[in-house]
Amino acid sequence: MTNEYQIRVVPEVAAQEDRLKAYLAQEQGIDVRTIYGVRVLKRSIDARQRQIYVNLKVRVYINEQPYDDEYQHTDYPNVEGKPQVIVVGAGPGGLFAALRLIELGYRPIVLERGKDVHERKKDLANITKTQKVDPESNYCFGEGGAGAYSDGKLYTRSKKRGNTDKILNVFCQHGASTAILADAHPHIGTDRLPKVIEAMRNTIINSGGEVHFQTRMTRLILRGVRSEECGVRLPFEGENARVIGVEAEDISHSSLLTPHSTNKEFLGPVILATGHSARDVYRYLAEAKIEIEAKGIAVGVRLEHPSQLIDQIQYHNKQGRGKYLPAAEYAMVTQVEGRGVYSFCMCPGGFVIPAATDKEQIVVNGMSPASRGTAWSNSGMVVEVRPEDVEGDDVLKVMQFQEELERMCWQQGNMKQTAPAQRMSDFVNGKLSYDLPKSSYAPGLISSPLHFWLPKMISHRLQEGFKTFGRNAHGFLTNEAVLIAVETRTSSPVRIVRDRDKLQHDRIQGLFPCGEGAGYAGGIVSAGVDGERCAEMAAAYLKK
Repeated sequence: MTNEYQIRVVPEVAAQEDRLKAYLAQEQGIDVRTIYGVRVLKRSIDARQRQIYVNLKVRVYINEQPYDDEYQHTDYPNVEGKPQVIVVGAGPGGLFAALRLIELGYRPIVLERGKDVHERKKDLANITKTQKVDPESNYCFGEGGAGAYSDGKLYTRSKKRGNTDKILNVFCQHGASTAILADAHPHIGTDRLPKVIEAMRNTIINSGGEVHFQTRMTRLILRGVRSEECGVRLPFEGENARVIGVEAEDISHSSLLTPHSTNKEFLGPVILATGHSARDVYRYLAEAKIEIEAKGIAVGVRLEHPSQLIDQIQYHNKQGRGKYLPAAEYAMVTQVEGRGVYSFCMCPGGFVIPAATDKEQIVVNGMSPASRGTAWSNSGMVVEVRPEDVEGDDVLKVMQFQEELERMCWQQGNMKQTAPAQRMSDFVNGKLSYDLPKSSYAPGLISSPLHFWLPKMISHRLQEGFKTFGRNAHGFLTNEAVLIAVETRTSSPVRIVRDRDKLQHDRIQGLFPCGEGAGYAGGIVSAGVDGERCAEMAAAYLKK
């Protein structure tokens, strides 16, 4: 027999199965000897009061062993010889699109400009060693996309868009801990996620699909188009164009000394899941008159505190989190002069990382290992920027605003990946920091007056937001914390226009803009959900 219960217990009970069994036996009047197993279905921490509680939904197995699977399995048939769909990008949107296509009986051909997760890791280490960024293999480009080496957080509010539970179960099927099915804020961990991504790739290949690394899309192959003098292909007026594939460049052997590339065509409808940092793709789409529009983003800094301080604040305890609680998280939001100021991608017990995708840029992001055990906790602290906040009519104006800010940051960082930084209270008070605290940011920090050179609409709102957060959480506004510039890649600066129901580009058949890079997702899970939906629409398109 199995029974399910909602319970509220102290952390030490939640963390120890024997004590959890004893609690259930006492509360529910069950002989503890008959409890053969307890499975946690949902788990969340309530830290609003000084006494911390853990809310649990549990399934109790009475007089029988646990027999049901911990996660739902998905069958992936062999799709060799089936109609194919081109998936551009091997981030979460592209990978989940490919897996869903296989489920539906179609053959995915995945094109990824970067390297596989193992080769990519070497290029990430070189950023700190050489202070240089490989524009094709970095924290944003490569197998797994921007999420592979930037935390693997799986929390999303976009459940109305699709089946988020399916995404988590697919991760479990490919090696993620089943704890992600229970936790309110699930997290795989930067150290574990690459193996999960590799297993997903192997499923694609073993099912008859293809994955091509270091293969960069150069253009869409359109029918119903004419060539202009400039060589850009434009849809005929009054006639819907149709995508029949892509042309891609093999960049695996190219170098500055011996440039070499091979162009190849891949034919089929296209799921375009290139991620929020593929600026060359945005420029191509704008030049080719493939309809896109400027989209709002959020811009700011990475704020890094000692993790023990965040634990003390959030758990209301000078001793911090103790033995049974995880590194504390926080979420903060306020409004300053009509724009949101909020924390983003909070990484307890994590690192700040260099996330630029080209030379003459500094971009920072955060990540955490599965243990969340480092001495620091960080989050993006960002200000909402709407298209109307940026001058001009260019559809790429928000992207250009991003680029200019990243270039300015690089100049302030001595034209290396050394990031400009400032102590938190000094920033709020408009003072230069004469020294900086220890930081997790491996390329190094340099003291800089962020309050002076950041755009006023950003710096002023951050200052006021920090004052509010400091009042709400005593000890949060402190010079023990450091601001590291600049956080700009919170989301895509453009939206590729698509039909709301068919998920197809408004005027171009066979083109399915997908995920965060297309402006329709915000994180790993929502991108995965959108990838599955685009796969379903591409399959329906092929059926017609």
